[in-house]
Amino acid sequence: MRKRIYWLLPDLSSATRTMNDLLLARIGDQHIHFMAEEGADMNGLHAANVLQSSDLVQAAQSGLLIGAGLGSAAGVAAAYTLGSMAAPAAVVIAMAALGAVLGTWSSSMIGSSTPSRRLRRFERAIGQGQYLLMVDVPRSRVTEIEALLERTHPEAHFEGREPNVPAFP
Repeated sequence: MRKRIYWLLPDLSSATRTMNDLLLARIGDQHIHFMAEEGADMNGLHAANVLQSSDLVQAAQSGLLIGAGLGSAAGVAAAYTLGSMAAPAAVVIAMAALGAVLGTWSSSMIGSSTPSRRLRRFERAIGQGQYLLMVDVPRSRVTEIEALLERTHPEAHFEGREPNVPAFP
């Protein structure tokens, strides 16, 4: 299990040094993500992808549940309307599956273009030119990594931990 830690860094050189320190501390680059203002120089940094910077995963999960529920309701209505012409359980299951697929797809399209609610609190700092570091560290190393960054990067600001790190992104 990993825990996500947030840090705000003032500029690109600080962000680059921080990334190098994390790599030397044996944190893999796939667990280090940076966000900055659109158009900012991200040369040498591992930029956050759509999974870290949008509500894609949360939207897909909601779409799955809502689509399956609506599909099940439509399946019950269809089975009731068809009567003995079809196996009612098969109709309900097929409609629930179709609803789940369509709900997941449509919601994930919307969620991929929506900024993450978890990162909303950093919008002002990012807009002012700061770099947001999101690093996912093993729970057993959280204190060690926080101490390392506090010691080596006094210019950085610790912004907290994510209480529930998403398993996917």
